[in-house]
Amino acid sequence: MLLLSIDTSGRNGSIALARTPESPADEIEAIESIPLSGGTFSAQLVPQIAALLASHGFTKLDIDAFSVASGPGSFTGLRIGLAAVKGLAEILRKPIAAVSLLELCVFVSAVQGKVMAALDAGRSDVYVGEYEVPAEHIRTPREHMLSRAEFISQARGWAVVTPDPALAEDATAAGLSVATIAPLTAAGVAALGWRKILSGDTLTPDQLEANYIGRTDAEMFERIGP
Repeated sequence: MLLLSIDTSGRNGSIALARTPESPADEIEAIESIPLSGGTFSAQLVPQIAALLASHGFTKLDIDAFSVASGPGSFTGLRIGLAAVKGLAEILRKPIAAVSLLELCVFVSAVQGKVMAALDAGRSDVYVGEYEVPAEHIRTPREHMLSRAEFISQARGWAVVTPDPALAEDATAAGLSVATIAPLTAAGVAALGWRKILSGDTLTPDQLEANYIGRTDAEMFERIGP
């Protein structure tokens, strides 16, 4: 299978082309990954996808499945990436694997136990995902937003995983167990997306939605104060 992967969740993004292995036990083969400059996703994305496919002798008709970063992240960036995947998957009638970047942090790190993934959300906030690896029972991981102070307080007793050096420094200074991983890319989204495809965890274009994580109205008013 030929897998096209897209990540437009942050200031900068990337797209990747990967070939899935014949055996489910083997790792996915990354063909090429290319960066996308932030602020111009809408202009770059489709031409870059076409150029990436053409450079390896493929067309869009050769794509067998899609893997896309569904969030959390930039509202505009996520919307552009998901819209492109929705359109292509609708035309080609191919499955989509939606990848949470918080889950990807845990997947890339290979850390076991109670794991808290953390991503910088800007404005002194942190996107947080709480996972048990391996899961002792079926449960939906909790993904939410905290202030930096709340993150440090609630992360005690967890293994923290983050690609953000500043978050890692703060957590380490607070005496937390921290694993710092490399920046997340579309190649990593492809690897986790392939695992989801193997397990049948795929979506149709009309089911694909962005994983926006924000504070509730009550939390916002609480922060503003009287």
